[in-house]
Amino acid sequence: MYHNLIKVAAAIPTVKIADCKTNAQQILALIDNAASKGVEIICFPELSITSYTCGDLFLNSALIKSAEKALSFLLEQTKHLNIIALVGMPVMANNQLFNCAVAFRKGNILGVVPKTYLPNNNEFYEHRWFATGMDTDLYITLANQKCRLCAKTVFSSLQFGFSIEICEDLWAVVPPSSFQALQGSHIIFNLSASNEIVGKNEYRRNLVTQQSGRCNAGYVYVSSGFGESSTDLLFASSAIIAENGSILAESERFAQESQLLITEIDIDRLKCERLKNDSFKHNQQNDYNSSFYNLEFETEYNKPFEITRYIEKHPFIPKDNLFDTHCKEIFDIQSNALAVRLMNTDIKKAVIGISGGLDSSLALMVTTATFDKLKMPRTNIIGITMPGFGTTRRTKDNSISLMHSLGITAKEISIEKAVLQHFEDIGQNIDNHNTTYENSQARERTQILMDIANKENALVIGTGDMSELALGWCTYNGDHMSMYGVNSGIPKTLVKHLIKWIALNNTEKEISDILFDILNTPISPELIPHNNNEIVQKTEDVVGPYELHDFFLYYFLRFGYSSEKTLLFAKKAFAMDYSDSEIEKWLNIFFSRFFRQQFKRSCMPDGIKVGSVDLSPRGSLRMASDIGLSNFDML
Repeated sequence: MYHNLIKVAAAIPTVKIADCKTNAQQILALIDNAASKGVEIICFPELSITSYTCGDLFLNSALIKSAEKALSFLLEQTKHLNIIALVGMPVMANNQLFNCAVAFRKGNILGVVPKTYLPNNNEFYEHRWFATGMDTDLYITLANQKCRLCAKTVFSSLQFGFSIEICEDLWAVVPPSSFQALQGSHIIFNLSASNEIVGKNEYRRNLVTQQSGRCNAGYVYVSSGFGESSTDLLFASSAIIAENGSILAESERFAQESQLLITEIDIDRLKCERLKNDSFKHNQQNDYNSSFYNLEFETEYNKPFEITRYIEKHPFIPKDNLFDTHCKEIFDIQSNALAVRLMNTDIKKAVIGISGGLDSSLALMVTTATFDKLKMPRTNIIGITMPGFGTTRRTKDNSISLMHSLGITAKEISIEKAVLQHFEDIGQNIDNHNTTYENSQARERTQILMDIANKENALVIGTGDMSELALGWCTYNGDHMSMYGVNSGIPKTLVKHLIKWIALNNTEKEISDILFDILNTPISPELIPHNNNEIVQKTEDVVGPYELHDFFLYYFLRFGYSSEKTLLFAKKAFAMDYSDSEIEKWLNIFFSRFFRQQFKRSCMPDGIKVGSVDLSPRGSLRMASDIGLSNFDML
């Protein structure tokens, strides 16, 4: 176990019907393989020792004895291994036969869990052989070991808990795993034998995915594969490993060889989700939960740990297959939120500062879409470009061209004269390009926007994005302030992709061309004098790459990761892009700025939340402005 990452495996052996010895050898080979790769828990299919399709042979004592002998073989052969194995087999107890999962490690049986819900319709008739384990709690002797056979079992260590349900249990109205999760199980293992029919695979994937999300749990599902009888049914080696509603790994269906599916379940992520989920607090009072048996085990992890799971570099950006759908949804959330604000305030005009950069361009596109929806003329949108000492010809031309192309009311108001007068008033040396030099320009621009909004009875539309708010890369009571922030829930990496999406889907070539040029313009506040119309002040040179900061922001706020674990994930995700020292440098800058700049977020304007991470002090992030960095585990 490394940084609360549990390496798990779903193993699908090829089987021979009722040949327990051969099946046990296949299982052992997969256990050995998994152990060599650092797997900590490995799960096999339902009735994997005997095979699922034995039919009435389950009622034959020779098969039951053979299965127990095969289990003894596995216990003996794995005495030296630290890996926990979950295998399926029939178990005789109390004059009944149960369809069970047996958990063992280092040659010792940890516990036996019987199947709760037995399918007995259509092609399934398990009641013919097996008894339900719903209320079963027995001490039995299995493979010459005393152990407990109990359906309501959670296997617990100090770090995490796991539990077992079997096939049909997941299809129940209220699956056992729902109660198991409430009792502290972070990972659910499902030993299954689910046959293939047209459309069933997608339904099964949805079940696994949704149950992992509903339980805020990892879910390891593994079903029977090649070798099961095809008399009436086909079993096609389906294995799925999901975590909190997302699939981490999936097997190859219809494979004719054994498969070993390996990934890591992130316990920190699951614990964070549960801390935020009030239903856990409420449902844990259910009387059903009090009857659970908590079987404790100790964790011992000695092997070097390698992260194999995929780590998303750009977690805010929609996946390719959902890109158009999610970009449209985000844009609709922004524009409809602004429409509600305009309607509720009975304001018919908007004022927006246009710099020729990414953020103001997105805010302008959102605002024009909003006015179109409300059937208000675009001329009621007053766009103002306010060139200063660092404004380049490229950004100024793009701002003016975009405003004219969209048909809004365009104004150009230079801030140079007013800022020079202000410098004279406060005794600021114009050659000293310090914070005062920069912030005076930002505040002058905000004053112009606010005063024109008062004059026109209009709403000032904020253009700043979430990444800037996270880093405090905005001037307090300057560009930090507006009357409604349409971009406050959009991180910089997502702003870029939304602009690209708008450009690709815009029917007017002139607008698309302008937006593509804006995309290719270096990110800059343009507050330092330019050099022959070349931008000299590049934001990412100062604060670091936004793709890294957005990565840090997401994993820190969404899952409550420590700086050390955030660094671990970042090094894995960006191994081909940045050196370890670069990532560590920018991570330290992120945390330093994030905590020191909370005072700006504490009084940020109203703005719309669009995703699971947001910085609004009124809901998503309630944090003291004077928190000390020494209180956090900086690198």
